[in-house]
Amino acid sequence: MPDIAGDGPEEQPLFSERPDWTDVTPVPQYEGYNPIAPIFYTPQYYFRGIVKTNEKSERVLELTEAIIRLNPAHYSAWQYRYHTLLAIKAPLDAELKLMDSLAVQFLKTYQVWHHRRLILTAIYSPPPSNASGLNDPTATTSSSAKSKPSPESQAAARTELAFITRVLMVDAKNYHTWSYRQWLLAFFDDVHLWEGELGFVERLLEEDVRNNSAWHHRFFVVFGRGQLQGEEDRVAVLKRELSYTKDQIALAPNNASAWNYLRGILERTGTSFSNLRSFVEPYTKTHEDRLGDEEILDLENPAPSAEAELPCVAALEFLADIYEKDAVSKSVEIWKRLANELDTMRKKYWEYRIKEALKDVPVQS
Repeated sequence: MPDIAGDGPEEQPLFSERPDWTDVTPVPQYEGYNPIAPIFYTPQYYFRGIVKTNEKSERVLELTEAIIRLNPAHYSAWQYRYHTLLAIKAPLDAELKLMDSLAVQFLKTYQVWHHRRLILTAIYSPPPSNASGLNDPTATTSSSAKSKPSPESQAAARTELAFITRVLMVDAKNYHTWSYRQWLLAFFDDVHLWEGELGFVERLLEEDVRNNSAWHHRFFVVFGRGQLQGEEDRVAVLKRELSYTKDQIALAPNNASAWNYLRGILERTGTSFSNLRSFVEPYTKTHEDRLGDEEILDLENPAPSAEAELPCVAALEFLADIYEKDAVSKSVEIWKRLANELDTMRKKYWEYRIKEALKDVPVQS
């Protein structure tokens, strides 16, 4: 790794050329005997030197930032930086501002988002009971989330959500960003934050109905908090989610994300797939086979549009799953059609489904 101090607007001198680093003894990387793929560290690699002496200081923050900007996945540098911040009682709000720029620059690096989570936890969690001097985010998250949020934490949570929203405008399907957003909601657990999430998700799905990350987040928001108020609320939520998902399937019938979400809400609520048969069947037919069906108006079961690509593979799979319990021969017929005509890319999978379904069926003599 090059021996530089950062990537600021002006070229920085090498650490080895700076008088304030002459007291640090670099520790060479031990590669063993005749390594197959040696790592060509420069002789002036100071990180191992300060780790060896367990130094925690302002200049360590400068060094770790330089390393992170060169290699944002360097988890050892991130960890040492975090412990240094706490040890010297550095202002953590300033660290969050630095993370704003690094998060945008290194969106797909897990360590960036994990460090941000640690910093936020250190700011808004109460100190551990053992007062060890280092905050343990894994030990304090649950207690912090259950406590009543303060005005300061509410404001911080809103600021973080707004930041994440801007980041998702850059990459609406970045796993680490979505994971962080879900952690944020669970950590602060503020009812006002949760209330705005469905609207946020629906705006993203209006832009791209195939955004699987947004569908996943919707499921997290609807079912992840676990605070539905009684059976009446559960029924209302199920009805709302079924209606929304059906509308999105009608808009884009071959969208696997919406079909997976439909399966998820049925499984989560213990609702039989067979209850959706009247909705699914029109999507399993060709437009020619549906001639005459267009005259039937069913507001609860929106039909595919005239432009839809039919039959829909996901709908046929869904219908086969309905039949599998009581009419396995019909399921086998559908799977054969998928394997040989409509979804040949997954031919081996459909053949496997047929084999598994028939292995317990008695052979007719």
